[in-house]
Amino acid sequence: MAGYLIVDIAGIHDAKLYERYREQVAPSLQAAGGRYLARGGAIEVLEGDWRPSRIVLVRFDTTRAAREWWASDGYAPIRQMRLDSAQTNMILTEGLAAQPQ
Repeated sequence: MAGYLIVDIAGIHDAKLYERYREQVAPSLQAAGGRYLARGGAIEVLEGDWRPSRIVLVRFDTTRAAREWWASDGYAPIRQMRLDSAQTNMILTEGLAAQPQ
């Protein structure tokens, strides 16, 4: 079952370091089978009081693949760049099981 990472980037406090993170995270994700579905862009809150400023949505073939990438030694220094440069929240959610046609 597919896994989806949803990242809410609440604020960037070191733009130069965050740009380095952005440059390095994409190849890391792709090497692990991750694929961007949304990366920034306009956000419209339709209900509730959520105030995201930037959303990133990444699809992996499985939640396990997403967890393995997130916990990998290869991603660790890249992850630290994100943590040092921005206030973020990240969740992992399962997709729907394949439905018969």
